[in-house]
Amino acid sequence: MGDEATTNGYSNKTSNVDGNLQRQKEIDKWLPITSSRNAKWWYSAFHNVTAMVGAGVLGLPYAMASLGWGPGVVILILSWVITLYTLWQMIEMHEMVPGKRFDRYHELGQQAFGEKLGLWIVVPQQLIVEVGVDILYMVTGGTSLKNIHDLACKKNCKSIKTTYFIMIFASVHFVISHLPNFNSITGISLAAAVMSLSYSTIAWTASVHKGVQQGVDYSYKGSSTTGKVLDFFNALGTVAFAFAGHNVVLEIQATIPSTPEKPSKGPMWKGAVVGYIIVALCYFPVALIGYYVFGNNVDSNILTSLQKPEGLIIAANAFVIIHVIGSYQIYAMPVFDMIESVLVKKMHFRPTRILRFTTRTVYVGK
Repeated sequence: MGDEATTNGYSNKTSNVDGNLQRQKEIDKWLPITSSRNAKWWYSAFHNVTAMVGAGVLGLPYAMASLGWGPGVVILILSWVITLYTLWQMIEMHEMVPGKRFDRYHELGQQAFGEKLGLWIVVPQQLIVEVGVDILYMVTGGTSLKNIHDLACKKNCKSIKTTYFIMIFASVHFVISHLPNFNSITGISLAAAVMSLSYSTIAWTASVHKGVQQGVDYSYKGSSTTGKVLDFFNALGTVAFAFAGHNVVLEIQATIPSTPEKPSKGPMWKGAVVGYIIVALCYFPVALIGYYVFGNNVDSNILTSLQKPEGLIIAANAFVIIHVIGSYQIYAMPVFDMIESVLVKKMHFRPTRILRFTTRTVYVGK
């Protein structure tokens, strides 16, 4: 009798463990980060370009005006090299524990700092970055829409507040935010990567066409030592923002299939290198040529300094809009994953389409 009871107890425990594992697998198949693992190396390339090359590239000539030629060039090169190196470190750490994948940034934090402390250290910072960038892209998209309106309609047109254009831009995300996972936004991300290269190219080629401005001045903009120092640190922030994107690297790599013979770090690194070459093609010409043409009179957005030809500037703003649509989704997807994980795993909601529709609609609306 005792042996039978022990056997039954062991069977029940095994059954419970198997049931929990099965439920966990079903949840992972539903969550946006882990539901699809069939990405190719080139997915990594344009996801990384979309995550990194934002509208911040258009502010690099302005940053150069505060840094000067020598420090500016050195900081740009160092930023490119250092961020590529740290990206490689992140890719290597994705599967540093045999048989386990750190699919989410906070999972790596928990491995390093502990189950609870890792969450408290990583999650708030990641949410601040990802939600903050999404808010910024909402404003950027709306501002670009307004720029197109103002350039295309100068006569007999009523002025419209930027707020309304932001709402128009947000309406797009009320639709595409319901795509289920990272791989489902691949086409959007590819279009965004192409657009980032396109509007960066327009920015520096239009600068070349405009030519070096008469009386161009390469001296520091600040009139006092304090002003110059503050401008210098503000420019460092602009460069740092331009090279952001590491906080979604693990989530991007999670979409790539992995086996002991062919770990995901191989295709992920290949895609990252290609992506960084594209980043260099976007950043360095815009920063250096833009500063060379306008000097310290360059505006915070190089497109504002250009103004003409109007058709080309309108096209560039349209490209910015398409790009930030993709970038918004890249940064929003990990947030969706966090929210939906909490609701399903902690609060025990059923993983349904209605739950996903509700959470994502509320997020975009907020």
